[in-house]
Amino acid sequence: MSHALEQDRSPARILVVDDNPTNRYVLATTLRRAGHQVLEAEDGTRALELLAPAGGERPEAAVIDVRLPDITGLEVCEHIKSDPLTAAIPVINISASAITVQDRTQGLYRGADAYLVEPIAPDELLATITASLRYARARRRAERLAERLHLLNTVTLALYSAPDAGELIRATAKGAAALFRCPAAAILTTPQGNPVIAHTWHDDPADTCSAEPQTHPAPGWGQDGERVRAWAAGQAVPLPCLPAELKDPADRRVVVGRAKTERPPVALLVPAGALTAPDDERLLTQLTQACALALEALRSYSEEHALALTLQRSFLPESLPRTARADLAVRYLPAGDHTEIGGDFYEAIDTPAGLVVAVGDVAGHSLDAAMVMGQIRHALRAYATEGHPPQAILSRLDRHLTTVQPGATVTLCVILADHRSDTLHIANAGHLPPLLRAPDGTTAYVTEHGPLLGLGLPHPPAHQVTAPPGTLLLLVTDGLIERRHEDLRTSLASLADVAGEDSTDPEETCTRLLQRLSPDGNDDVALMAVCLNPATTA
Repeated sequence: MSHALEQDRSPARILVVDDNPTNRYVLATTLRRAGHQVLEAEDGTRALELLAPAGGERPEAAVIDVRLPDITGLEVCEHIKSDPLTAAIPVINISASAITVQDRTQGLYRGADAYLVEPIAPDELLATITASLRYARARRRAERLAERLHLLNTVTLALYSAPDAGELIRATAKGAAALFRCPAAAILTTPQGNPVIAHTWHDDPADTCSAEPQTHPAPGWGQDGERVRAWAAGQAVPLPCLPAELKDPADRRVVVGRAKTERPPVALLVPAGALTAPDDERLLTQLTQACALALEALRSYSEEHALALTLQRSFLPESLPRTARADLAVRYLPAGDHTEIGGDFYEAIDTPAGLVVAVGDVAGHSLDAAMVMGQIRHALRAYATEGHPPQAILSRLDRHLTTVQPGATVTLCVILADHRSDTLHIANAGHLPPLLRAPDGTTAYVTEHGPLLGLGLPHPPAHQVTAPPGTLLLLVTDGLIERRHEDLRTSLASLADVAGEDSTDPEETCTRLLQRLSPDGNDDVALMAVCLNPATTA
């Protein structure tokens, strides 16, 4: 016999409503002898009270006499069917007086699932109850299955949307608790190699967890197959943070899964009693495997991001030049772990004509952007070493982009600090304006600029500015100051305020700017601080 058929024939909790004590006794006795649990009510008011218990269990079916002393059985049926909490309860109307076809038709039209005429043969009553329960229980199973499929889809989307392993394991524990309406725990090893466990309780019938899952280190959880098999066999592993319902290995069900055989496993734990049907085991296994696949995607992304970041860093200068013309400091912060790498870069070259410094940003966030960044930086270094002035460097880089990387665009500010004078030659191709802090503490942006690189447009001559010794020059990319919902002018003003404070030491200035402006991690940050020293007179 199938599990569903066994459930359909299992005893039920049944409400019998009849104002005649003899009739009520006969009906209740017949049902009890068949194994059912019976609640009795002598009128409609009491019947409705028993159908809305305070925290108790509702009847699964109701046998209601049509003629009651307060309200009719038809009205009781309408109350039952109009309440979403009781609408699925099958109602069987009975009557010894309202027995015409019109009476029976009215009862069915007003919500009854069956209408029997007294006296009722015991077999007919039991057969009608069984048929009504079979239909109601099948309907509940179908509704529960649809609800679970919807919930599983929601949980799966949450798993694959998780930005990190911590959020993934919390979503997994919360999803298991909601699916099985019980305490649940999930265990996995993060891409960084840290075993963690998340657990939560479920005691809300609306399929929500009672609290956000709590995450802890998972002592005793390892990657080796023996320990995984120990978990699967239900052996004790010391996890003091587990809910009480999951602490005893004999009372819990553990399902282990992994995306690849060489990967650390994922485990889901629920009380053994929470799995009441064959489909429950498959559902738990499916959820475990979904978590393992989502974790594998996170792990692959983490590995690819680390590789791309290493490649990106290889394109940047290994060190800054030591030159008497200026003291230099630089900071480079890649975007957060969940953001694609960008094309921010910097350069500093000491040439016979002077010190050339530059900060730029390739449009876009991808490995392609990083590759373009590497090409531009090396070409910039070559042109500067050949002695080309800033304007010529921009023109050559623009021609290089339009020829070799059509469609790519770059913002770039190139500055030459003349070795023999206090003059700065500033050529800006659409980049954020450089900031000058004078020795007296006043600050000013040099806002003159030309078009982006990569558009094939002519670039204006470099703008010349006199910068006496002690002047601090700041070049930044937008990751340092741009914020969503904040005007760029406000951000630039904040940068100038922090730069205008006492210390002009480049290292201290870089540290102070990063601390005070606190980048949000959504974009790379390149920051160069240059404190100018006296020019040579020879």
